[in-house]
Amino acid sequence: MNLNDGYMGVFGFDARHYQRIHRQIIWANRFAGGTSFGPQKLIYYLGGVDSWLGPVFNTDIEVNQEMGYAFQTLATNMRGYDQNIRNGNSYMAFNSEIRFPIFSYFFDKPVKSEFLRNLQLVGFYDIGSAWEGFSPFEEDNPYNDDTIVQEPISVVVNYFRDPLVMGTGLGLRTTLFGYFIRVDRAHPINAFGLGDPRWYFSLSLDF
Repeated sequence: MNLNDGYMGVFGFDARHYQRIHRQIIWANRFAGGTSFGPQKLIYYLGGVDSWLGPVFNTDIEVNQEMGYAFQTLATNMRGYDQNIRNGNSYMAFNSEIRFPIFSYFFDKPVKSEFLRNLQLVGFYDIGSAWEGFSPFEEDNPYNDDTIVQEPISVVVNYFRDPLVMGTGLGLRTTLFGYFIRVDRAHPINAFGLGDPRWYFSLSLDF
């Protein structure tokens, strides 16, 4: 067997820290990333949330077909954007949330309703990137290229996009019938300020 013809290496990390601010109010932070290498690579699609109900995939960002991608995965959380706002064989993402348990904070007595007891208001900020090569700031990353086809001519237009994407917003969390329900309203952050909001409904636990 020739390893040069078919192997894949993957390295990743996921570091989390939770700081109590006051009573049950928690400041949660997560820093995660990964990279793949070898003739067969893993492509990371940055954007969206885990277990997103009705996910939307961004087809405007091209995938480099010469990179030898054999597998694919999502890189989350990146709220304010569709899946594939950035892609590549490497990614990093930082998520910061303030979690405020609405009813548990104001009432000293135990709240019997599971729905109300676990209801949280969450303010969040996400920042991250996915890229190819050594750095996300290299000009030949795929999100810097747009292919315009008008038969029989095909033109590749190259222009620089900021490799970092950011989003912020508010969300609600609770449990219902044993499921952990998340609703987020997120704005992308760009050079002109906050962009149009996007809604995210998902069924998964927070980090």
